[in-house]
Amino acid sequence: MNEAVLRIEGLEKSFGNLEVLKGIDLTIHKGEVVCIIGASGSGKSTLLRCVNLLEEADAGSIWFDGQDLMDLRVDLNALRQKIGMVFQSFNLFSNKNVLDNCTLAPMTVKKIPKAQAEETAIRHLTAVGLKDFIYADANRLSGGQKQRVAIARALCMEPEIMLFDEPTSALDPEIVGEVLDVMKELAQEGMTMMVVTHEMAFAREVSDRVVFMDQGVILEQGSPAEIFGNPKNERTRTFLSRYLEDHE
Repeated sequence: MNEAVLRIEGLEKSFGNLEVLKGIDLTIHKGEVVCIIGASGSGKSTLLRCVNLLEEADAGSIWFDGQDLMDLRVDLNALRQKIGMVFQSFNLFSNKNVLDNCTLAPMTVKKIPKAQAEETAIRHLTAVGLKDFIYADANRLSGGQKQRVAIARALCMEPEIMLFDEPTSALDPEIVGEVLDVMKELAQEGMTMMVVTHEMAFAREVSDRVVFMDQGVILEQGSPAEIFGNPKNERTRTFLSRYLEDHE
């Protein structure tokens, strides 16, 4: 297997008395697509938010780029630039057009010249099928278009890993496919991806590894064939039973 891009060791997180993450160990390798599945409340999104430092973990280590993100001496801003994040709710600047949404961070954070930032943004927007919407107002786009802008925006920072937090859960069913197609292309191009998703068909088809979380722990992980074809844990079987029945 390729080198580890991300290594999570003993990660714990509580909100008050509620233990959300109970000692998570997980390694993501370069070029690997890891899909994290599980019921709502199992800790999937919190895990992702800890990796991106939107939540501060209580204990454990998150090794990225050879440095522990939990170490107070680390330059977190420099490391976070290399971690792309796509949220459920797009988080676009509704008062800016599509191009400006994609160039703002590269220009302000990485100090990239405007012309270069725009060239990169147009390349990524074209790749996600939005060449005709480069100067459109962000708030006039459909949900699927907004999410594709969000993916292009993250790619403009040239991240080493992309985190997706249920990127299709806020979308109408008929436009889910256009976002998943973009993610599939990214996977085929070798982007390292960590995806929290309820889209079981996507997890089965695209991921190199599926991780099943339940009540703050990783109960089971393996290849899609192992997890969907022969889950070993009873909870995994129960969680997947409805999906598997629908696709028999």
